[in-house]
Amino acid sequence: MQKNIVMKNPFKFGTIVEDDFFTDRINELKYIKQKLDSENHLIMISPRRFGKSSLVLKAVKSVNRPYIMLNLQKVISVNHLASNLLKELFKLYKWEKVKHIASHMRIVPTISINPMTDGVDVSFQPTANGVVALEDAMSLIDKVSTPENRMIVILDEFQEIMSLGKGLDKQMRAIMQVQQNVNYILLGSQESMMTEIFERKKSPFYHFGTLMHLKKIPYNDFEEYISLRLAPVMGAKCHDVAKDILLITDCHPYYTQQLASQVWELAHFEQVEEGVVAKAVERLTNIHDLDFERLWIALTKTDRHLLQVLCSEDKNLASMQSPTSTIYSALNRLMKKGYVIKSEGYEIEDPFFRCWISENRV
Repeated sequence: MQKNIVMKNPFKFGTIVEDDFFTDRINELKYIKQKLDSENHLIMISPRRFGKSSLVLKAVKSVNRPYIMLNLQKVISVNHLASNLLKELFKLYKWEKVKHIASHMRIVPTISINPMTDGVDVSFQPTANGVVALEDAMSLIDKVSTPENRMIVILDEFQEIMSLGKGLDKQMRAIMQVQQNVNYILLGSQESMMTEIFERKKSPFYHFGTLMHLKKIPYNDFEEYISLRLAPVMGAKCHDVAKDILLITDCHPYYTQQLASQVWELAHFEQVEEGVVAKAVERLTNIHDLDFERLWIALTKTDRHLLQVLCSEDKNLASMQSPTSTIYSALNRLMKKGYVIKSEGYEIEDPFFRCWISENRV
């Protein structure tokens, strides 16, 4: 092991993961590309930090077509949604190319260009009719597209449209259904809300596209990925260390990358070998100790009790001796906040928070 040579950490988390940092997902990539080769739309649901955005971007870039990606959690109004769609569109097409089409918009946006960066900013007057502005913006996207080079529009955290304006789902669906040259990929982390939007028969988006539930990365694929990248610093121990990492994270994509990154740093920079995973978990838990304490204080007693049960070996919710309605109300509340996810069963999303609870509150 050449630990005297400074190497680059081979694990990445917290941002879009691309190139060598991307982990497997071969079958999922193939499936998404097949959908993009059709005229159908795709709805993808998974808990936060499962790698939806990274996966979709990799698939979209591989088909070499124009795309727009927007996170609806960053959108504060219908006007804001319309202006952000146009802003992303103008990153792809110079104003000179689309101005003749944009001239037919019923509400003309204010467009400013930074001469130093060529960056474009787009806005509408606060009093402008947001629905009309949105319809114009989405129509413009369709008009600049062609059947041979269809635009791909990725809307992340799509369930947020329900909070932007009453009836916005119906209005957006009416616009989308007449578009001819756009593939939509709609991502969401709130499973109950996404299911309500796309599976409830009375919903405007009922069966709008193919529904895909993104699961965790398969154990064997993840173990191989981790082992290969730990080998230069862990040598023959890399497989055992990879298994220890996955025992803690249960193949959660984000936290596996985070823990593997910390293990790599301990092994490479501090030459830690024995108990390196336990040391990494301890360090990450300590780093977030104050955040976990604040989070715990803000929880109700029922929420705390439920989390304690989920830290136990059998995770027996019946041991809470509370009414079933109370237990599932707490579960839904914690899932909505992102503290609990449902995979094979209910589990605490953050393994380091789980370790913190086990050490301090159980």
